Amino acid sequence: MDLEEVKGVAWNARLKLTEEEMQEFAKDLEDVLSYFSVLDKAPDTGKHDFNPVPISNVLRDDEVARDVDAGSLRDSMDTYQDMVRGPRLT
Repeated sequence: MDLEEVKGVAWNARLKLTEEEMQEFAKDLEDVLSYFSVLDKAPDTGKHDFNPVPISNVLRDDEVARDVDAGSLRDSMDTYQDMVRGPRLT
């Protein structure tokens, strides 16, 4: 990586670097970029998905069940024409 690119990166990052620091960062940034070349050697499955690990539905199917009898609940509540009454809205 040349010094002009390092100056551009430093300017974007709002860093004031000395010439020595720019030389050092040029070497460091070149090393980082060379590490990314390892990714070019990674195998491509051809299948591009958002998640690298497939996710399957792990929820159970809903089963209709009545735990409490609705009639016995209504008997203990204030009802009008077999409908539950709530507080008046003002």
